[in-house]
Amino acid sequence: MITTTKRIRVVFAGALFAGSLAAANAENASLPSAEPTLSPTRVFAEKTGEALYNNVCQACHMAGGKGAKGAGIYPALANNPKLEAAGYPLTVVLHGLRGMPPVGKMMSDEQVAEVVNYVRTHFGNAYEDAVAAEDVAAARQ
Repeated sequence: MITTTKRIRVVFAGALFAGSLAAANAENASLPSAEPTLSPTRVFAEKTGEALYNNVCQACHMAGGKGAKGAGIYPALANNPKLEAAGYPLTVVLHGLRGMPPVGKMMSDEQVAEVVNYVRTHFGNAYEDAVAAEDVAAARQ
């Protein structure tokens, strides 16, 4: 049974934590950052494929598209023959695959096309048949 004193301690500790978290957030908000930041809305704000990759994809697929293994497996995008067929990365970005979430749901058709084209033309990939926003719109259905 929790006594009134214990309840007061828990509430007080929670209030202290919430107050210190708010203060830390306020302090950090004024600091300049060279690192990518979270988009300010429910959709991604970045417009270019490079900016989208750096802010959305790089956390798992790593800089240079090297991929990673650890708590999960994040496939390498560098020199990846699966990217040859433009429909494959387009479908994965839009609908997800295994552990990859459907991040394309938080992107416009133009943004999805930008990031897919970026990945297909960087990291040792040279697939030049570009994906257009119209292709993305059709694949969403």
